[in-house]
Amino acid sequence: MNIILLSGGSGKRLWPLSNDIRSKQFIKIFKTSDGDYESMVQRVYRQIKTVDPNATVTIATSKAQVSAIHNQLGENVGVSVEPCRRDTFPAIALATAYLHDVMGVPADESVVVCPVDPYVEEDYFEAIKKLCDQASKGEANLVLMGIEPTYPSEKYGYIIPKSDSETSEVESFKEKPDAKTAEEYISKGALWNGGVFAYKLNYVLNKAHELIDFTDYHDLFSKYDTLTKISFDYAVVENEPKIQVMRFSGEWKDLGTWNTLTESMDQPVIGDAVLNNTCEGVNVVNELNVPIICMGLKDVVVSASPEGILVSDKEQSSYIKPYVDKIDQQIMFAEKSWGSFRVLDVEEESLTIKVTLNPGHGMYYHSHMRRNEIWNVISGEGVVTLDGKKREVGVGDIIEMKAGTKHTVTAVTELKMIEVQLGREINVHDKKKFDVADR
Repeated sequence: MNIILLSGGSGKRLWPLSNDIRSKQFIKIFKTSDGDYESMVQRVYRQIKTVDPNATVTIATSKAQVSAIHNQLGENVGVSVEPCRRDTFPAIALATAYLHDVMGVPADESVVVCPVDPYVEEDYFEAIKKLCDQASKGEANLVLMGIEPTYPSEKYGYIIPKSDSETSEVESFKEKPDAKTAEEYISKGALWNGGVFAYKLNYVLNKAHELIDFTDYHDLFSKYDTLTKISFDYAVVENEPKIQVMRFSGEWKDLGTWNTLTESMDQPVIGDAVLNNTCEGVNVVNELNVPIICMGLKDVVVSASPEGILVSDKEQSSYIKPYVDKIDQQIMFAEKSWGSFRVLDVEEESLTIKVTLNPGHGMYYHSHMRRNEIWNVISGEGVVTLDGKKREVGVGDIIEMKAGTKHTVTAVTELKMIEVQLGREINVHDKKKFDVADR
């Protein structure tokens, strides 16, 4: 089974846990059998591999999310990187070309496209496997998954099937309606359009070549910023007469807001928090090293992270985005391919960060021209390279890097450091990367 997971989103509706580079799918909020927590992307990836251990999984995403993906899923997962945002048709065309030209998937094989962040159980991926098999039959050029609706939602588009059989031809598509119109659609057997569909690789490759002048994946990648922004629905679905839909009646939730996310939390509190016995319907997610006490609250979500603190009525939390849009703030926490960092203090000419490197991982070899840096190792062991010279470091070691010094660090065990950046112009653009061979 070949699966393309679409991973996008700006993370504004789940502030303060999410930000521009840490979207909702990377928040570790679901408790696992061993007592740890996993994110939506980890949960979905685990479920896919449980249903089909040999599945080829490719995540179509932006450059900003690549580090978090590798941090949470490892280096073996396929990643199709969009150089810039161009909507779903260019993203799917690029990922399809990646599968064919880079991963070597034959053009007559089927692939399923689905969002990276639905809250589902394993029967969903069993259904996706059947969807993929149905596309392989060639009865239709596109096979969609239609979700059996549980209420007249105004958030989703609707698929009207021609029959009530498990697999049916599609009669029509309907845009997101109001609640009354949604009730009318459902009475006619309509299904939610969850954005899940299957096709043979050569079908989308041919469509891409019809609409875009390119030779292969690398050529398409190089001219990606010149492509017209257009959705897959407008570019392909609305013009395709041979479409089928398969029904899915299992659990399926879009956890896009705090209100819906808290409904799927296994427990009311994650992190250091206490609720007194007069609280009702209260959920707390606390990523800070300070306690939270809630008393006498009803139907409230409390979330605290380095980005900020949210205290909201659950229903009102759905309307958070315009308020977050007004906040102009530096990213305070991010997961990288090598580990993570958390900003501890921001001053006019200094920035203090706690850096955690995973065992065996290291930063890019790089330098800064407009700032000095100091590393203070607080736990673990590693190897530091300064201008090509290596040295072992451990707890209590202090490493100074003047502006222009090439430097990197590799963790032998989990390595934690306090990094202090000093300078008048401290920003993410002041970084020059070097090849490993330059060390």
